[in-house]
Order: sequence, then structure tokens, then C-alpha cells
Amino acid sequence: MHQKNSFLLFCLFLVHTFCLAQEKNIQKKPITIGESVSFSSTILNQQRILNIYLPESYSKEASKKYPVIYLFDGSINEDFIHIAGLVQFGSFSWIKMVPESIVVGIGNTDRKHDFTFPTTNKKDKEEFPTTGGSEKFIKFIANELQPYIDKNYRVTNTRTLIGQSLGGLLATEILFKKPELFDNYIIVSPSLWWDNESLLSYQPSTFTKKKAIYIAVGKEGKIMERIAKELHNKLNIEGKKNYTLNFKFLEAQSHGDALHLAVYGAFEAIFKKTE
Repeated sequence: MHQKNSFLLFCLFLVHTFCLAQEKNIQKKPITIGESVSFSSTILNQQRILNIYLPESYSKEASKKYPVIYLFDGSINEDFIHIAGLVQFGSFSWIKMVPESIVVGIGNTDRKHDFTFPTTNKKDKEEFPTTGGSEKFIKFIANELQPYIDKNYRVTNTRTLIGQSLGGLLATEILFKKPELFDNYIIVSPSLWWDNESLLSYQPSTFTKKKAIYIAVGKEGKIMERIAKELHNKLNIEGKKNYTLNFKFLEAQSHGDALHLAVYGAFEAIFKKTE
């Protein structure tokens, strides 16, 4: 009996030793797609998180410069990883849908504040008590964020903006009031119902530089579908205009899942070169 127990202990020792040897042959390291930057904003009087996707070639081609895609709702647990993945896929050499690009995801602190302008609508004020910070947020983008990215990363002068829902409201406000901040606007399911749809009656600034505008909405109810189409109609004016305009109704998608197909379609419409 003693010999049997000794043999069993010896076998267990061998198994343990084998497992330790196997573990020593396993190497683990984090998967890195870019970096997260804590950015101090004087205008917002806040620390803001920027999640930055860098193409694989960024560290290998020291002289190469990249266009930048700015993303609202760009926190890690929001849309950053998904959009960065689309950009990576779209820039594969066998896809060639979008050029290799840097993605700057702007993390949220209070999107209901940052993405909205002051409203006269009582219900808006009740549901969004911190509302009305978009003017400062736009200044933050123009005077702090973009200069920081331009200084610290190898970038071209081509900038794309992606915004959905309240982010789409803000993207539309920037398009109308400060269009020079971006070259391409991807506006998905914009919450243009805000402030009794007042932005739809706003007269946009003149576009001095050629732009691409892509508007998309899912099957999201009569109001959301109507206001997205009205935005398209407002921009789809007769005569010569220095921007391209696309509209897509994603009838199989809802407000929750329209973003990814919309961005994919926008990349095709804006960037993809025909052979």
C-alpha cells in the first residue's frame, strides 16, 4: 500500500513538473492597437480621454503621414474599437476601401452636455438637465484637440468626423457653423429633433473647401427618419455645389445598430477608388 501511494505521488509530481514546464514555454503580451491619452483641456476645464488607433505601418514607416478620423462617442466601451476595426479592415491592401488612417476616439464625460446647444423645449430641459455645452466643445475641438493631434502625430490635412445620434446632432452643428474643421462628415441617425428641430432651419455657412457629406438613418420611427431626410434635402440644392452628398436609408437597421453599416457605406462612398 505504501509503494502504491508513493508511485501515485511520483506521478502527480511528474504531471505538476510537466505543467510548469509547459507554462514556461507560453508567452503572453497585451494586444496593442494604439494608445489612450489623458488630455487636459483648459477650455472644458477637464481631463479628457482620447483613444487613438494607429495603423500597423505607423511605427514602421517613419516618414508616412496619415489622414485622421475623429469619432464622437469614442470611449473604449462605446464605438472606438468597432470603428477602429472597420478602418483597419477597410485599409487592407486587398480591400482598399479607405486609406490607412489614424482614428481619434473622443471619450465621453457627459455627452448630453457636450453634444447639445441650449434648447427652448421644456421636455428637452427636463430630460437633459446638463444641456447646452456644444459651443465650448466645438472650441475644444478647434483650438485644443486638433492642434494637439497635428503636433503629436504624423498627419495629413484630411480630417473626417463621425457622429451618431446626439453625436450626429453635433456633427451637423459643426457642418453648419464651423464647416472648415472637417473635410468629410459622416452623420448617422442625427437627433435633429433637438430644440424643436431648430437646426434644420439654420442657414449653413458657405463651404469654402470641397467636402463629402454622408447621411444615414435606420428604421427608427417617423420623426427620426423624416428629420434625417430633411437634412439631406436641405443640402441637396440645385446647381453647382462644392461637396458630394450621399443619403442611405438602412431599412433593416434600428437606432441601436445602424452605425456600423452606415460607416461602412460612407467609407465606400467617400474614399473607395474605382478601378
